[in-house]
Amino acid sequence: MTETEKKPSFDGLGIFPDLLTHLSKLGFHNPTPIQEKAIPIGVTGEDLIGIAQTGTGKTLAFSIPMMQQISVNKGQGLILLPTRELALQVEETLQKLSKPFGLRTAVLIGGAAMSLQIKALRNKPHVIVATPGRLLDHMEQKILGLQNVKVLVLDEADRMLDMGFEPQIKKILAAVPKERQTMLFSATMPEKISQIAEKYMKKPLRIEMARQGTANANVEQEFFMVGKGDKLRLLDKILSDYKGSVLVFSRTKHGAKKITTVIEKMGHTVSEIHSNKSLNQRKMALAGFKSGRTRVLVATDIASRGIDVTNIELVINFDLPDQAEDYVHRIGRTGRAGRTGKAISFATPDQKRDLQIIERLIRTKINVSPLPELPAHRAAPVYEPERDDRRGGRGSYQKGGRSGGYGSGGGSRSASPAGRQGGSYGTSRGGNSYGKSKDSSYGGKPKEKVFQYKDIKKDGASSSSPSTTSSQSRTASKPFDRKRQGGGQGYQGHNPRPMNHG
Repeated sequence: MTETEKKPSFDGLGIFPDLLTHLSKLGFHNPTPIQEKAIPIGVTGEDLIGIAQTGTGKTLAFSIPMMQQISVNKGQGLILLPTRELALQVEETLQKLSKPFGLRTAVLIGGAAMSLQIKALRNKPHVIVATPGRLLDHMEQKILGLQNVKVLVLDEADRMLDMGFEPQIKKILAAVPKERQTMLFSATMPEKISQIAEKYMKKPLRIEMARQGTANANVEQEFFMVGKGDKLRLLDKILSDYKGSVLVFSRTKHGAKKITTVIEKMGHTVSEIHSNKSLNQRKMALAGFKSGRTRVLVATDIASRGIDVTNIELVINFDLPDQAEDYVHRIGRTGRAGRTGKAISFATPDQKRDLQIIERLIRTKINVSPLPELPAHRAAPVYEPERDDRRGGRGSYQKGGRSGGYGSGGGSRSASPAGRQGGSYGTSRGGNSYGKSKDSSYGGKPKEKVFQYKDIKKDGASSSSPSTTSSQSRTASKPFDRKRQGGGQGYQGHNPRPMNHG
């Protein structure tokens, strides 16, 4: 028997012939282990629980049974997911699968116009793909009822609970008919999910493809112990060594924005995705990354289970996640669909215990490599409030200027020695571009910002008595001026403190 003949096939899993033919046209020839085990159970209408690591093909494992059950028993299907990105990607897969069969879908997610979602619901969709919060919005406004739901899917159930959706999920489970099929998929099986399964499911069959914390075997893992001040230089080196698509994880959305700015200065095409971005911005960033127009995507953990891109060469953990479990989901973004991948993580010397916790979770010793020779410091965008930005009163990043570098200061008059402060990325006379404190990931100790203000002098006022001039200009009666009274950008002087607009 040849190696090809040993591979499993979608034949014999109970899939309708027309759908089987369409799967072959789409390029799906061999099911993943979770698909091979879950589809035969799902097409019979039985409840099931699927425990599998991220990136194993769970979407097809529940989409195929749902489509078949709805075609036979009518009614509606409902799929609940934790994030907007994941909901959009599941709906995209459903559209591909159902294109020849006329299946209608509706996506209900936050950040999108309610009016368009209402229009989609009036079209009587066969399947609703939703995040819990937006689904409840429609239910509470009496726009949508769940009385016709015949098949319910809870995907990434553990993530939904982590994000605080337990009350919403329980309300939704109480609103759907008791006579239904329920399929629950999760990467882990915490006690709360076991309780939900016991209360709301009917003797579910459990399929466990991998124990909790199992990392993708196709992903090579590597750690670097690196000081905070050298992280950006190490990132520069790695992006130069690898040529494929790269996903960079930041712990915070503010950090993601700063990392994106730096990578752009390195000459790479880059975009960012986090909760500060609108839905359209996130969709455009993800589409550019999928198509290859953007080489690097910087993301927070919002994307650790919401990005389904099969050709990511490298995942970089610029910051380690707060929860060790999220490490598994992050690195699962590479090495998908049978491909190999690489995951590189940056840990500071005080995070050795975090590394040990991750190793215990995945039961694997991770290679800690010595630091390579790091590239020279690059110039960074510099903030100089004493120049063009003084009129705004709040400041912004400046291109060019008296810039420093990652750590050495690059000749800046106010740069601090890298050895003493741990390095700062782009200092200037006006202050520090990124670092706010000595412990910041992006810089050393900032210098005090120097704001320059000019008092408007009356005709005939003596320049030798500035205090008198300032006092007179502050107290003199003046006609109402919107810019002056509101502290707008066209006003200079008289109010050296920028007004707080909340």
